[in-house]
Amino acid sequence: MSVVNVAPTKSNFLREKERLSLALEGYELLERKREILVMELMRRIDEARILEREIEKRVSTAYPTMRRMLLAVGRERASSIAAIRDDFTVSERHVQVAGITIATVEANLPGLKLGSSFVNSFADSDETVVEFTLLLRSLADMAGLRSIVWRLAKEVRKTQRRVNALEKMVIPESRARKKFIEASLEEREREAIFTGKLLKARRGEDRE
Repeated sequence: MSVVNVAPTKSNFLREKERLSLALEGYELLERKREILVMELMRRIDEARILEREIEKRVSTAYPTMRRMLLAVGRERASSIAAIRDDFTVSERHVQVAGITIATVEANLPGLKLGSSFVNSFADSDETVVEFTLLLRSLADMAGLRSIVWRLAKEVRKTQRRVNALEKMVIPESRARKKFIEASLEEREREAIFTGKLLKARRGEDRE
């Protein structure tokens, strides 16, 4: 580990000591942040898995319901009596996670409206509308959740890189420089003490 071009002075020693202290403090803070981010990421992943199972369940009921409706009323009539409105919007929203602001998406879906009646349709048409509206809501929730998971994972990687840089480069190099300066100052002090004793001994010999 290189400590070249480091002048072994007291001012440099104090400066390196402060730099090392800040690096160690930063390492502890970043390590805590990484742990919090990882825990939050795992929690969101668990939420996504639960939501994924919910979506699979809704798909398993929505499409059979739609097939029953198509068999009962036909494709053309089905499109008019069981159409899901598409006037929904997608907006950006921000959530606070582990002290950082993460941008995600939020879908604003239209209210559930059933337009069928006993005169012109069957119960399967209303059921189809309900099933696919709920499925659409779950898919919108999944889109927002996956956006959060992706950004959390990116933040975890970035924080891990900083932790590694401090642990494997900044802190060891700072310790090495501090140790080098400290050893040089101690050696210089020993030489000064030895020189002082030698001069004192010589002055004593001269007096004799």
